[in-house]
Amino acid sequence: MSFFSAFSFDATERNARTAVSRMQVLKTRLPDWVQDWLEVIIPGTQILLILFVAWLLQRVLRRIVRRASAHYQVPDELVVPMNGLIRWFIVASALLLVLERMGVSATVLWTAFTGFATVGAVAFFAAWSVLSNLFCALLIFTVRPFRIGDYIEVLDTAEKPGAKGRVVDINLLYTTLEDHGAATGQVAWLQIPNALVFQRVVRRFQGVPPPPAPPAHASVADATESAPAAPPPVTPGPFNTP
Repeated sequence: MSFFSAFSFDATERNARTAVSRMQVLKTRLPDWVQDWLEVIIPGTQILLILFVAWLLQRVLRRIVRRASAHYQVPDELVVPMNGLIRWFIVASALLLVLERMGVSATVLWTAFTGFATVGAVAFFAAWSVLSNLFCALLIFTVRPFRIGDYIEVLDTAEKPGAKGRVVDINLLYTTLEDHGAATGQVAWLQIPNALVFQRVVRRFQGVPPPPAPPAHASVADATESAPAAPPPVTPGPFNTP
């Protein structure tokens, strides 16, 4: 052990002993009935302080989230789960600290925490598809690759046609398009998972996209039907000899 390490260790030990001695002197100056309740008053005060700090931290974080959502125009469908996640994280942390101040062993708390973490990890991987859609919805609202009212086309490559339509809704799981290729007089919607939007090429139109071209075989059939029928061949006979 170096000289500086030994010196800092001795200084820390002296400070701890000084604090303990001052607490003992203060304890002797208190009335007898207060000394009997010190084992309850001190942990109770610490628990109240932990709860107050947790409540204050939750209010501050909620205010920060509300201002950020108003600045970036994040919808309430995303703000509510974020506030719930922050609230439960603060409540769980405060509960662990309160249990520790009440005398629960740190080993028991660590074992319970690792068990809950394992269960949470398993649930996370089991619901990965749903969580990926939630995360991609957050990216859609922050990055803004398109907005409600835009005409887009989601396709595998730029050469192949894909799902085309007007964006009418964006929720936590799906992006809903009004199908641009639906038959005349019919209204159809396409629900595309949000994660799929970031795995495909997205074509964004400026204005209304052109109508879909008719298939090639239909064009040939229409041309055949519209062409006049050829007259039947004339068979020479006794009365129509040329």
